[in-house]
Amino acid sequence: MPPRSRRNDGEPLAVQAARAREQHRTQTGSYGYLARRGPKRSATVVPRPLRYWQYDVASPVVIGLTVLAVAVWLGFLGWRDSGAAVAAEAPVAVGLGLLVLVVSTGRFTIGDWAVSTDIAGLRQTSSFGVVPLVLVTEVVRGSAPAGWPRPRRRGGWWPGRQRISVAHLDTDGETPRSFTVWVRDPAAVADALGRPLP
Repeated sequence: MPPRSRRNDGEPLAVQAARAREQHRTQTGSYGYLARRGPKRSATVVPRPLRYWQYDVASPVVIGLTVLAVAVWLGFLGWRDSGAAVAAEAPVAVGLGLLVLVVSTGRFTIGDWAVSTDIAGLRQTSSFGVVPLVLVTEVVRGSAPAGWPRPRRRGGWWPGRQRISVAHLDTDGETPRSFTVWVRDPAAVADALGRPLP
């Protein structure tokens, strides 16, 4: 992984990264979860447009557990009561299952200073999952190459999406890290991250 310059005007990368995280929170906090609608009406300053965003469905584990929970719930009611009880309870069970899947939908967002993953607006760009762009060192198509640190997985597969791997430094500006994500347009994501694909 080619290292990015460790200093900018004599400033340590860790300091640049901390500032970038705050700038990213400010920029993305000015947009609602549905980014296509533009900035929030409550935003006092018009924010710069986001470089890239996409929505990621819930992971297969969450989907599987939700379906299992609904099936067990309805199966128990059918065993304890009757088919009529299941029919009466089914809309509530299915509705709650769908609600779980909706709030488990994530947004992968690249702003001017960082990239982040948010879950249905419940966590508005906390420090968890934020990688400042100044710490990104390389972007490649497909799985992480040999020699990279074990990547964290962000989002899940969806028809028409391709996997990319992103190498970056940890918040200390020294420790190598990486993550993989399935995206609509790998070239656009790489450009937004400031590391065009080779």
